[in-house]
Amino acid sequence: MSTDTTTTVQRSERRFLGDDRWWHVAFGLILAITLTVFVLWSFGVVDEGANRLVLVTAIGFGLFMAFNIGGNDVANSFGTSVGAGTLSMKQALMVAAVFEVGGAVIAGDAVTDTVRSGIVDLSGVAIDPMDFVVIMMSALLGAAVWLLIATRMGWPVSTTHSIIGGIVGAAVTTGFLTGTGGFEMVQWDQIGQIAISWVLSPVLGGAVAWLLFGGIKRFILVYNERADQRMREIKQRRIEHRTSHRTRFERLSEVQQLAYTNALARDAAAWGDDVDPDELESEYFKERYALDREASAIDAHRALETGVPLLAALGAIVITSMLMFKALHLDIDSADTFLIIAMIGAAVWLAVFIFARTLKHRDLERSTFLLFSWMQVFTACAFAFSHGSNDIANAIGPFAAVLDVLQSGEIDAEAPVPPQAMLAFGIALVVGLWFIGRAVIKTVGEGLTKMHPASGFAAELSAAGVVMVASLLGLPVSSTHILIGAVLGVGLVNGAANWRLMRPIGLAWVITLPAAAAIGALGVVVLPRVLGI
Repeated sequence: MSTDTTTTVQRSERRFLGDDRWWHVAFGLILAITLTVFVLWSFGVVDEGANRLVLVTAIGFGLFMAFNIGGNDVANSFGTSVGAGTLSMKQALMVAAVFEVGGAVIAGDAVTDTVRSGIVDLSGVAIDPMDFVVIMMSALLGAAVWLLIATRMGWPVSTTHSIIGGIVGAAVTTGFLTGTGGFEMVQWDQIGQIAISWVLSPVLGGAVAWLLFGGIKRFILVYNERADQRMREIKQRRIEHRTSHRTRFERLSEVQQLAYTNALARDAAAWGDDVDPDELESEYFKERYALDREASAIDAHRALETGVPLLAALGAIVITSMLMFKALHLDIDSADTFLIIAMIGAAVWLAVFIFARTLKHRDLERSTFLLFSWMQVFTACAFAFSHGSNDIANAIGPFAAVLDVLQSGEIDAEAPVPPQAMLAFGIALVVGLWFIGRAVIKTVGEGLTKMHPASGFAAELSAAGVVMVASLLGLPVSSTHILIGAVLGVGLVNGAANWRLMRPIGLAWVITLPAAAAIGALGVVVLPRVLGI
């Protein structure tokens, strides 16, 4: 690196907030405005006698949790796209902003279960409403703090397991402190299912990605590499062919050159796709015809025109199914739903086939990169929408429970989720991706294995398919763990999986629940004293 370049980099690093300072300032202002407007809105919906300090603190914890979900889970989802070079960091942010927030607002649940977390059963416990508020706030704090730590370390972890850990720690500690319960409140069989997911999720994701990307590599990428190599050889032979004939032409006498030029002119006039080689007069065009026939026989773009459209159709079917059944919660038994999925798959197949045909005379390597980049963008967008509609509940659920208690003074089985809250939490999620998501993006997109749009597409599609099928079958899986397994499956195909980096990630998965539980338990002890409740 030159001295001037080094000086420029050093000046950039010393500059306040770096080269992206205006992006930092803009997103900081967006978050501050969102927090202010949401706090003012919340003052108008709770009971006049409600504790405003508790409300503001709950909003802060809830948005903090959404912020860290964005930094970990959203970064996790877009890591393959950024790592493969399909999207830049800013482009990923824009896509996330639209689809994550859109998924949260459009397909987010209208109500949330406040009494049963699936892990801790509070329905049979005579618990004071404010104690319940403290449990939910402590759970948000415990999950958010752990997610922040994991994100800063570059560890992709499960936000669902984090909030479950926070609820377990806070609820059990409250039970001991108030004498209303203890460890018997925990449904240990559900904890066992979480432990199973540590192994089941990455194994399923890895196996499907290994099969899918193995097929892509064998029948498309390797075929294209060999075809591209042969086309390069023919291109070199074309150059040698022109050079050789130029040299031979210069050695001819003036009369011979004139006769040969006339023969070349007649051959050039007759040249075309339907030319008869026996009618050609010059050796130049006869040899050129043989080279063109050899190049045509290679059929370099065959894999792109046959295999890629089928992959795109498969991806469209899987992604559409995931959006309909998992995000939009449509009826799986409806014949109309399956017909819509089939029509979308057929339309995508036709569109990608036509797109591939338009690339027929372009560079093969570039065409492959371009096609898979387009496909990976669509899978990333669908992942973002599905994530926004589902995992935002890990932040909005406990907060909605707190808001409901502050409104009614009672613990209801279900609490409505205001669309204003969905929007505010969705914004916090995107801001978190921008500020702290780079470490996880680097881990998923570069650290575990080197990504190409084809491998990124295979990982995302495999993860989406496993998430959908596992959800329908009721298997205990984590979308984060599935995607990490899929990335490793791609790495196995290429012989480049970074198992050394996987060790701390695996350890982080195991300690996610107890770490969040410990912080949640501490919150139950500290928050009542700080807030005066």
